Amino acid sequence: MASLRAWAKTDVGKKRKQNEDALLVDESLGLYVVCDGMGGHAAGEVASATAAATIQKVVAGEKSVIARFAAQDTPENRDALVMLMERAIETACAEIFRISSRESDKRGMGTTCVALITAGKKAVLGHVGDSRIYLVRNNRAHQLTEDHTLVQDQLKRGVITAAQAAKSSVRNVITRAVGLQPSVAVDTLITDLMPGDAYVLCSDGLHGYLEDGELPVLAGVAPREMLCDQLVEMANERGGKDNVTVVVVAVEGEDGEESTNVEAKMELLHGVPLFEHMTYKELLSIIGAARAHRFEVGTQIIREGEQGDALFILFGGRAEVLRGGSVIATLEAGAHFGEMGLLDQVPRSATVRVVDPVSAIAIDRETLLKLLRKDSVLSVKLLWSLAQVLSERLRATSGALASVKGDLDKLGSTTAKAAFDVIGEERIAPPPPPKGGE
Repeated sequence: MASLRAWAKTDVGKKRKQNEDALLVDESLGLYVVCDGMGGHAAGEVASATAAATIQKVVAGEKSVIARFAAQDTPENRDALVMLMERAIETACAEIFRISSRESDKRGMGTTCVALITAGKKAVLGHVGDSRIYLVRNNRAHQLTEDHTLVQDQLKRGVITAAQAAKSSVRNVITRAVGLQPSVAVDTLITDLMPGDAYVLCSDGLHGYLEDGELPVLAGVAPREMLCDQLVEMANERGGKDNVTVVVVAVEGEDGEESTNVEAKMELLHGVPLFEHMTYKELLSIIGAARAHRFEVGTQIIREGEQGDALFILFGGRAEVLRGGSVIATLEAGAHFGEMGLLDQVPRSATVRVVDPVSAIAIDRETLLKLLRKDSVLSVKLLWSLAQVLSERLRATSGALASVKGDLDKLGSTTAKAAFDVIGEERIAPPPPPKGGE
């Protein structure tokens, strides 16, 4: 169980007359929420407060889901925790829409939402709109949410550049919010809670003023209990045109071997051709969806001729690849195998046997498809990389076959010449000497 501390602050800012942001810190549930409301009169304030309260109520009613995941990180418990996050935000969406449909002065109200549920040594993030969650780890800040805005959509499609996005007149137009419709799609992410980590949940009243690289500097210099105050003060000093809300959740303890191992795995994963073009958030999605394994010496991870539907990635140790009982290759950290199982249910073409104890992750076809359905950009990146890897292997196989064919052609030519020489020698050979006295 990770040891956590949290701090929070919200401020009306320098330009607004009322604060339509809402926050929630419930340490007994391990639940942290930031919402940024929108709508006329007090409707934005109602929407954000309703969202935070509804999420808290739903999560409190299903604490057993959190407890089961904290006790045992199984695929079933992981799915249940993600579904709890989705259900909590979707329930808030339905409730806000119901209120706005019933009360004319609140019609059209909605809110952005970021939420964090901690469970054991992991956390699940939920996100709708343009509020954000950052992870500050090892003096780096990683944005774990992607804004649901028109500008972000244009960036993803390559319509505009990052420089154009910063000056766009529609940069605050939201494409997804809680309460504008009866239901909403919720982005989720599972991540590790490492000693020294800090999760920063904030509304756009803060991140609109936050420059790249500033957050890890501030988090590294300021005491964690003062970080919220400093961030709010910074936003107000730079204009304070919107309400500013920040929640900081810190994982207690010094950066240790466990944290170093997680970062090493991230670096190793990024070096695998399948994942080299992915962002930190996308790599977290892959690791979050995968299952961790430890294989001892002599274990056959996959067997030649057997069906399989999982891709394996080695983080440590050593294994050998055998075909027909003969060793044809050795695999070390960073190697991956079994990717064909993600595409089709075909028998494994080789056996992989552990030589030195192996730590690895496995991603099966069903889990991968769930992940790809939720993230179209990740889907395109992974499928394109998979096509490139398979294309490279096809080229290598074709080259090997061409080389073998050349050798066979040479061998065939040499054999044919030798046979001709033998035949020629037989034709010109003298008759055998006569027997006896003949």
